[in-house]
Amino acid sequence: MAVNLSGRNLISMRDLSGTEILAIVALAEKLKANREATEREAPLKNKTLVMIFQKPSLRTRVSFEAGTTRLGGHAIYLAPADIKLGQRETTEDIAIVVSRYADIIMARVFGHDIVEDLGKYAGVPVINGLSDFEHPCQILADFLAIYERRGRLDGMSGCYIGDGNNVANSLMFGAARVGMNFTVAAPPGFEPKPEVVGEAQKMARETGVTIRVTNDPAEGARGADWLYTDVWASMGQEGEAEARKAKFQGFQINAELMKHAKPDAIILHCLPAHYGEEIDYETSRAPNSAIFDQAENRMHAQNALMVMLAG
Repeated sequence: MAVNLSGRNLISMRDLSGTEILAIVALAEKLKANREATEREAPLKNKTLVMIFQKPSLRTRVSFEAGTTRLGGHAIYLAPADIKLGQRETTEDIAIVVSRYADIIMARVFGHDIVEDLGKYAGVPVINGLSDFEHPCQILADFLAIYERRGRLDGMSGCYIGDGNNVANSLMFGAARVGMNFTVAAPPGFEPKPEVVGEAQKMARETGVTIRVTNDPAEGARGADWLYTDVWASMGQEGEAEARKAKFQGFQINAELMKHAKPDAIILHCLPAHYGEEIDYETSRAPNSAIFDQAENRMHAQNALMVMLAG
């Protein structure tokens, strides 16, 4: 069945079916493999992406801006001081006005309610570039990295080690949608919210897989096809960093933890990395590490998404 995402928003991984996720991954793989032909075709010619940032970024800004340029479009960067979401103007008014200028809006924000409001009021597709609740573009890039190395997503088993944050939430929803068994291994008190886990488990029952949470990294990693981690303290949590270090001891991807996963398990990290904390440097550079593939794939997955939303 043909997939049509034209005019849609991507606010949450819940917005996509498993078929739609696979279609985005397939197109991303095609665009990546045929870069010169894609750039000649310029599928985003005369299209403008407006990028709204409340949080600074390396990968999000560069991947969206470079990707839009490669596809023949134009990207406009709005720094936090340029727009001051909800302060100088209401989010509703900003969404309506920017929609009159742009073909797609991407927002990297603190509160998830902000990107939801942008999606509600904008007259063009809105992409969640990151919020405190989800990070869907990252997960599309992650799934592309897994697909490139394994040729499939369904039936696999993955484990996320660390804080039950926005990345963990989106991984739970995405894994449930595409039919991957998935475990979050988090320290006590840092698990994903029970209502989020419950929603992901409900979705997982539809695809016949298991979503679960544990406080034991070794148990979570046992037999996994891929292991994933993120920083112990995300942006905005810097004041908690030192206190978290003690609580997160043992929640590190390293050679010892890798022994519990499959011998060829893929190592994943959304970056930036704090080496010696959530992952050690040696493991990050192992042959089965895909962390820099993930970073590159941000551009390819987002390119595919923009082409499909603007089509």
